[in-house]
Amino acid sequence: MSLNVDPIMLEFPEQFETERLIVRATRPGDGAELNAAIRESQQELAPFMPFARVLPEPEATEKLMRQKRLEFLGRTDLMMLMTDRETGRILGASGLHRFDWEARRFEIGYWVRTSFAGRGLVTEAVHGLTRFAADELGANRVEIRCDDRNVRSAAVAVRAGFALEGVLRSWRREEDGTLVSDKVFAKIRGVDF
Repeated sequence: MSLNVDPIMLEFPEQFETERLIVRATRPGDGAELNAAIRESQQELAPFMPFARVLPEPEATEKLMRQKRLEFLGRTDLMMLMTDRETGRILGASGLHRFDWEARRFEIGYWVRTSFAGRGLVTEAVHGLTRFAADELGANRVEIRCDDRNVRSAAVAVRAGFALEGVLRSWRREEDGTLVSDKVFAKIRGVDF
């Protein structure tokens, strides 16, 4: 994959399948169902996901899905939804974010609706996203970053075989002024994939 190609010109699939999931780009019409998943999971999401601290209205989530669709097509953010392979139900969100096309570095983000937590679905999606980033996007580095207080998110990174590279202490400030630290996990081409 040439490094000199404008990312908007890159061709790659908008979805991939794992054993139990279809992980796909957002589409118009996804907003209401994703909003229901956020509402169901707000208590678990709010401490670590600013978007869940104040519940959005379904229309706002639909607007976000359409914006994320445009960003996917523009290759500026690759938000994807985890859907049940059998039913198509939206189980959570994931994707590749905060990337650097020149270095081919991508960061995986994820969350799953509360009623589907603890089943290994996020770890399965992370394995799929890592393969997708490596095979389709030519990734040299894939990262997972999470609040160091988010034990469940860090456990996903470990189960998926990501190495803890360090902790960015007092890395960012929450809306309430609290300084928080982030754990940085990574896989590197030629070493881990």
